[in-house]
Amino acid sequence: MRIFRVGDHGAEVHDIQQRLSALGWHVDAGELDGTFGTSTEAAVRSFQERRSLRVDGRVGPDTWNQLVEAGYQLGDRTLYLRAPLHRGDDVRALQRKLNGLGFDAGREDGFFGPLTDRAIREFQRNVGDDPDGIVGIETLSVLERMRPTESGPGRAVVREGESVRSMRSSIEGQIVAIDAGHGEWSNALERAIAAALADELLALGAEPVVLDGSDVARPSDLARAVNDLAAAACVSLQLPSPGPGGGASLCSYFGSVSTHSPAGKRLAELVCEELGHVLGVPGTLEGLTHAILRETRMPAVQIEPGVATDDDVARIAAAIARALQRFFAG
Repeated sequence: MRIFRVGDHGAEVHDIQQRLSALGWHVDAGELDGTFGTSTEAAVRSFQERRSLRVDGRVGPDTWNQLVEAGYQLGDRTLYLRAPLHRGDDVRALQRKLNGLGFDAGREDGFFGPLTDRAIREFQRNVGDDPDGIVGIETLSVLERMRPTESGPGRAVVREGESVRSMRSSIEGQIVAIDAGHGEWSNALERAIAAALADELLALGAEPVVLDGSDVARPSDLARAVNDLAAAACVSLQLPSPGPGGGASLCSYFGSVSTHSPAGKRLAELVCEELGHVLGVPGTLEGLTHAILRETRMPAVQIEPGVATDDDVARIAAAIARALQRFFAG
């Protein structure tokens, strides 16, 4: 998918504007012919901030996917386990309700996967319905009557947090997926850091696997490739886009206004700390819902070393490796 930004024009931009407008964001009437102008950019930025996406005013795959997902409310469609998975805000709302009633739907990520399927079947069985896993009008009606508690952290967050606190392992033998940069600005420096990191991890006894996502059309495809490795952790390298800025490193983990990954957050904290030591600038921690963080099943961190140059490659790689070693040690 191409990236849409100010100055673009066409049917795709008009589609973006229609979705934004339907969700309550304002787009000036003069731009609604499919012109990506300043009001469209402002609406995109506001949407991205609300959805815990990188706020850049551009519509790439992550922003587009979440524009589509945001258009689904619980009850708009029949949900069930299928391939490709149902994904959307309606699935997230369902997961929240099931977890609130004590039926473990897993992480509230908006994907109707095997855990959500199992949870809805257990719910149906407990209320005396046919446990067919199909979430239609009747199942939703019964679910609403149960008045599920939807405040507080979900069960998956609590469970993952406990596993992080009790972790006592070693980096030896652990498969670590390394995304050597993906997206519009993927470059040779990211690949150099990935190669150096792989060498550092090999020296520690880990099993690094470097994935070059620069030619991947969709971030979801890259996340699926990482999942197929059954990796114990994922490190995604994403240098800032060209332009002014730089300085502090940015370490991101899966996190939104309603949920997050405790393990991913812990890994991001350690990477930020180690990079701050070697680069001399304290790092910044941020929860995001980008596909490489949200759709991977293991602790994942996206790293933007803000002052990276060719001379920094070895130091950055060594710092990330130390953070991973500390993470597995607990």
